Amino acid sequence: MNRYAMEVSGGCQCGAVRYHTTHMLDNSHLCHCRMCQKAVGNLFAALVAAPRETLVWTRGEPARFRSSEHVDRGFCRDCGTPLFYDSTAGGRVNLTIGSLDHPELFPPGANTGTEAQVPYFSGITGLKDGGATEDGQEAWAAAISSSSRQHPDHDTAEWPLTSSSQ
Repeated sequence: MNRYAMEVSGGCQCGAVRYHTTHMLDNSHLCHCRMCQKAVGNLFAALVAAPRETLVWTRGEPARFRSSEHVDRGFCRDCGTPLFYDSTAGGRVNLTIGSLDHPELFPPGANTGTEAQVPYFSGITGLKDGGATEDGQEAWAAAISSSSRQHPDHDTAEWPLTSSSQ
């Protein structure tokens, strides 16, 4: 597995937990095992690893759940965002690709844990493109966007923003 020097940051949806690393590994993958499905509440967990010694928590600390004798799952205790899969015996931490500020930089290169892969997974990429917003939903989408408490995809000096810092 190759190691690449690159600045990467990410965090949870509410901004209570943020992280930074200076190196990434080339193991981007989708894990379909049942434990990963449950941990992220989805059909699979999209993961990519950072060497443990390069990962720094820059805001807050993640909560941990020991999902097995050998694995910790990290998440934000405030908003519930899944942040990582940490094999306690390994030298790396697998970050959830969706928690990265730039998830587009890490396209998955493999499927793992396929014994639990849902049967319809292979047809998902062939689904009809439903578009960004359904007809008649523009006002709803605008209302959600204007009242969003989601942390932006970059580091901030403080969060949540106060009225004096907006």
